[in-house]
Amino acid sequence: MSKFLSKEAGRLAPYTPGEQPQDQQYVKLNTNESPFPPSPKVVKAISRAELLKLNLYSDPTCGQLAEAIAKRYELQPENIITGNGSDEILAFAFRAFCGEGKPLAYADITYGFYKSQVALFGLDAKIIPLREDFTLNVDDYMDFPGTIVIANPNAPTGMAVSRADIQRLLESNPDRVVIVDEAYVDFGAESCVPMIYRYDNLLVVQTMSKSRSLAGGRVGFALGRPELISALNRVKYSFNPYNVNRLSIIAGAAAVEDEAYFQTCAGAIRNNRAWTVRELEELGFSVLPSQANFVFAKSDKLPGGELYRKLKENGILVRWFDADRIRDYVRITIGSLEQMTALVDEIARLLEEV
Repeated sequence: MSKFLSKEAGRLAPYTPGEQPQDQQYVKLNTNESPFPPSPKVVKAISRAELLKLNLYSDPTCGQLAEAIAKRYELQPENIITGNGSDEILAFAFRAFCGEGKPLAYADITYGFYKSQVALFGLDAKIIPLREDFTLNVDDYMDFPGTIVIANPNAPTGMAVSRADIQRLLESNPDRVVIVDEAYVDFGAESCVPMIYRYDNLLVVQTMSKSRSLAGGRVGFALGRPELISALNRVKYSFNPYNVNRLSIIAGAAAVEDEAYFQTCAGAIRNNRAWTVRELEELGFSVLPSQANFVFAKSDKLPGGELYRKLKENGILVRWFDADRIRDYVRITIGSLEQMTALVDEIARLLEEV
């Protein structure tokens, strides 16, 4: 550790991203990326003419992208903020809506970025356990006075909360912000976007990394009432005004405008997820009910850590979390049918050796 590191930075426990190996080819099912390339309209939009403009700063308002998102969701540009991935948007939100007298609540088993940001910003937080069956019950949050963030569907479980339950949470205390992190919503869960005009304390965060095949483009966005978006912009313009690069603005707008391609890819993932669940259950796995582009599964014959290591040794990457309550599980990204077939075949072979 550097001798120049501040005490505050030394206390941080950074979020650990999924492996991005460069040493060999893997069937890569560990980071919830899309198996499909970006929309052909995205490829066409990144022209030589646009590349030659990289000497100029990007539009700090991301106007082209904000307008495309607003049109798709039947909102106005003032209801939209875009960022360098949804993680940056979440960081803006935690900085804007949490602090002295405004703690943050989130689940004990959820996206690990929340914990990292709490430490980075020095926030007070309340960790609220999921129920025994890994469901998130909004009744457990009703009496919390501060900001709430809910990943919906949750990660790494893939389980979702109904829009009606989120509505109850919003109405129970109009004086607190509820952040709904919908990174995986396009694969089967109910989005809260239709409630934005009704609730001024609702912020919905989404990403183009998953269902729109732009993980490498780093495009995220949030939707909410103009007052909330203005608060996020206050943080953004104090930190990184040119946060989305020129090419990602163009790519994001083109991806949003290609609704047919989006629906085709999301539908294929849902179909491949259903096939994978059936195959895993036939192999004796317990699989949580997922509405995301991944499944959370465990086998009574192979502990999660051992299954992860054996799969990696044989060229297949999944995600394993060495943490209480979920140590026996692996999280498996849903890829192409070819990839999922390779996974199932390899698991079947490993089980025969047990």
